[in-house]
Amino acid sequence: MKKILLITFAFLMACSLNAQESHTYRFTLEDCIRYAFANSLERKSMALSNESLEATYQQSKLQRLPSLSASAGQNISNNENGWSSSGNLSVGSSVTLYQGGNLRNTIEQSRLNLERNEAQLERYDNQVATQILQSFLQVLGNQELLNYQLEVLKTSGEQLKQGQARHRVGTILESDLMLLEAQYLSDSNNVVDTRINIENNLLDLKVLLSMDPNDALDIVSPDTENLDGLKASLPSEEEAVRLALEYLPDLKMSDYDIRIAEKSVQMAKGNYLPTVSASANVGMGVLSFDGNGLNRWYNTPTESAGISVNIPIFSRGNTKTNVKKSQIALEQAQLDYEQTQLSLRQTVSQAYRNVVSAYNAYKVSQAKEQAYSKSFEAYNLQYQYGNITTVELLQQQNNYLNVLNAYIQNKYSLLMKRKILDLYMGKGVQL
Repeated sequence: MKKILLITFAFLMACSLNAQESHTYRFTLEDCIRYAFANSLERKSMALSNESLEATYQQSKLQRLPSLSASAGQNISNNENGWSSSGNLSVGSSVTLYQGGNLRNTIEQSRLNLERNEAQLERYDNQVATQILQSFLQVLGNQELLNYQLEVLKTSGEQLKQGQARHRVGTILESDLMLLEAQYLSDSNNVVDTRINIENNLLDLKVLLSMDPNDALDIVSPDTENLDGLKASLPSEEEAVRLALEYLPDLKMSDYDIRIAEKSVQMAKGNYLPTVSASANVGMGVLSFDGNGLNRWYNTPTESAGISVNIPIFSRGNTKTNVKKSQIALEQAQLDYEQTQLSLRQTVSQAYRNVVSAYNAYKVSQAKEQAYSKSFEAYNLQYQYGNITTVELLQQQNNYLNVLNAYIQNKYSLLMKRKILDLYMGKGVQL
């Protein structure tokens, strides 16, 4: 018995600890994006890569400076004269004066690699923001749909009560009552399904945010009643494409690839040129004692300096081959840039036209939703007075639900497509 009590107590304590560790968040879309950027492990990994490239860039600049080293040694030997000890101290320095421009080009290439990685991080942020936007709007759409479905369910419940009362007095057939019961069950099931969809949407959103699935997440709904401003503030298609090409990091990365490849060509050609280096050294030898027991110190320093020139004459075609390969890589980078530019133009143009099409679909579905809502109210009122049949009422109710679903889908489709276009144009993601 004690063992059972201990196990139960341990289980309750574990549940209590888990409950204490969970958190509750109430986020707007902007809050979601900030949280994701702060907690994404992949983004942290990319930030570490950026720090590594920064260190490489700083180290490449130091290659222009002279190196400095010191050495010290002490030896003991035994020969026919007995034991003797000798030592030496030296300080030396060397510097590369000229290396075919490779020092300068290496520095520039390191800087370009750093800036390219920063653009790559920016592209990752845009991709994450787009995914969060889509998931966030899915939650909003299902939440709005749930609110409408709850109103419809309430109406179905009232219709069922009226039908039961009318069936008891014999004004409607049992088949009509069964239709009302089936409709009520169908509406109840719709509510359950939508609630499950919302939970799944929130779970998907938590994954994008790198959030603990056990944490509670409540999203803040923005004002989505009037979306006409999304069309009014839409620039021309040419302007949208121009802004996107100036902002999107994809084209920046392709441009960096070209500039990095150009430096590689210059560095490969630099291997045809001589390397000039300079060095200097200061040393001092010490003899502390010899076999006769004499302690003598030889402190006269020795100094040396020199310049060396390394001239490449024949490298078995290695330099020529490296130059050719680097030129091919440059041409490939230029082709990739043109392809990226063309793809971006097509993507942004299509995104622009998607916004126009989504706005038209939204306005049509909005008008139909308003019309079918009024019609459904009128049919419901007529049914209460017995002027229409149950079949006519339920047919009109199902028509309204179909129109309502289309309206909500078109509404959030417009929001998503317009905000994605804003992201392309560098305006960020805001609702």
